[in-house]
Amino acid sequence: MTEIPEHLLKRAQAAREKAEVEAAPAAPAAAAASDAAAPDPRIPAHLLERSRAAKAKTEGGADAPPGGGGGGIAVAEKVGAVVSAPPASGGIPVGAGPGGHTQRLLTVVKSGSIQEVKATPVDKVHTWPHLLAAEFVAAIACTSALFVFSIFVNAPLLQYANINQTPNPSKAPWYFLGLQELLTMFHPMVAGVTLPGVGLIVMILAPFIDKNPSNKPEDRKFATSLMTVHLMFWAVLVIIGSFFRGPGFNFTLPWRDGIFFEL
Repeated sequence: MTEIPEHLLKRAQAAREKAEVEAAPAAPAAAAASDAAAPDPRIPAHLLERSRAAKAKTEGGADAPPGGGGGGIAVAEKVGAVVSAPPASGGIPVGAGPGGHTQRLLTVVKSGSIQEVKATPVDKVHTWPHLLAAEFVAAIACTSALFVFSIFVNAPLLQYANINQTPNPSKAPWYFLGLQELLTMFHPMVAGVTLPGVGLIVMILAPFIDKNPSNKPEDRKFATSLMTVHLMFWAVLVIIGSFFRGPGFNFTLPWRDGIFFEL
């Protein structure tokens, strides 16, 4: 428990000594003032009557129990006051303050022991303006860099297309080569509809299956495994279609027959 500050101890001691000096002449005046004071309207009437009867019984001492002084029960006339029964020997109760009041002296407690003085960091930011502002600046920077780059570097374009001559092999753009590679292994219905549809459905249902709110990779094993399998599956198909397919889209070895792929 935290120690009471020295200045509070001195103040309480001075108040106690002053109360002891003024106890004898102040007791009748305090009793008269308490009787003349208006009762608190929030206290029920029967409690007030019980309090007056107890005071009268204590002061008269006619019905005091044998072996002890007036043992009346003190009842507060104001809500929130802390009172105690008067001692048998009369006078001010032990530990009373100025004027005989018996309010309790609370200990001064450091704020760190009862409340959190430092805010816990939260790994969240608002979408607007924090996230969208950063994304907008990044998009403007990338667009500007691409614009400047296209001024000084020409795109690697091929010759004009000849409708009378189809290039061999005829390959789709690299981002569609995985799908073209699937067409060489399965029926078009399976390769073009079933497998891509199942993949899309699994990716849509993934957030509902894995409801872990953590954003740490070590806590998201399901999501990490699903994305790894998807990327590796598609990357392998794209690599095979780009470097291991030659004329007629037949399988070939790039270190033996060359690479039949152009960006």
